Amino acid sequence: MSAAPITPDWVRMMAGYNAWQNGWMAEAMAGLPEGEAKRDRGAFFGSILGTANHVLWGDRVWMSRLSDGAMPEIYTDGGTGMTANVGEWASARRETDAAIRAWAEAMTDCTGEVAWWSGVLGREVTKPKPVLYTHFFNHQTHHRGQNHAMLTAAGAATEATDLIFMPEDA
Repeated sequence: MSAAPITPDWVRMMAGYNAWQNGWMAEAMAGLPEGEAKRDRGAFFGSILGTANHVLWGDRVWMSRLSDGAMPEIYTDGGTGMTANVGEWASARRETDAAIRAWAEAMTDCTGEVAWWSGVLGREVTKPKPVLYTHFFNHQTHHRGQNHAMLTAAGAATEATDLIFMPEDA
């Protein structure tokens, strides 16, 4: 698999985009009536909170690989139960977004490879950093899109998700 050129500035932009999107999503989730964030809506990870937890857990797994940090607890359900409620999720999400932004700000080079043990494949995997960085941010965007649809269907106020509308200070 060949990798397209990815720059530290691109990684920083995507880290900002991630934090911006998670910020409005936390507000939208907090505005739902009690229990609505946990209601099974037939999505791959069930509920709005379950899907948000999966992204949070996935971000922490990938950050452990990309920044040599501690691996989070492994969940057989994809992390859907990582936090118990929207408030706990929002706090953990802000903490994780800050860590992602700090990692991105410190980045000076996007070349090389990362090797890790894949529990899914049952073996060590090695991939180019640009491919992994793209996957990392694409995974977030994919599942936030699912949550955007569920939040909209639940009547929550949502914001634009297009990168071109990201505020300059995000």
